[in-house]
Amino acid sequence: MFRKMRRSRQELSPQECAAILERGSSGVLALCGDDGYPYAVPISYVYCGGRIYFHCARSGHKLDAIARSDKASFCVIDCDDVFPEKYTTRYRSVIVFGRVRVIEDAAAKRAAIERLARKYAPEDSAEGRSRAIERDWDELCMLEMSVEHMTGKQGKELVNSGK
Repeated sequence: MFRKMRRSRQELSPQECAAILERGSSGVLALCGDDGYPYAVPISYVYCGGRIYFHCARSGHKLDAIARSDKASFCVIDCDDVFPEKYTTRYRSVIVFGRVRVIEDAAAKRAAIERLARKYAPEDSAEGRSRAIERDWDELCMLEMSVEHMTGKQGKELVNSGK
């Protein structure tokens, strides 16, 4: 169902892919948008246990697209160093394919936003995070992407350098 990577020498292991997803701060969520056009949106996320969690408003383009089709891809760029004199880049990225759903259960929604809050505000106290969550709770929608397929690739410059 999913394609094999052509340049398997540059393919990252599942562990390397997971590490990139864990340390990344943003990615691009791609959905089937209006009139069949792709809709790709930069978004904050947290990766945990083979699932990716996002937050959004309770209405909008993302939710309309997910209602049409729950299939999605998500890309995180870990490294992107341009070397103009060599006409190349040193890159490393991960792309995930899976299905997205709205988290309806209040306890699961709370757990997901707590994970996201700990990732982006690790120095804040539990009370501070809780206040921020409660402030926006009524307008908050949490999404969960189940990972069905994940691949990562790095440029040959990184493969050759052993980094």
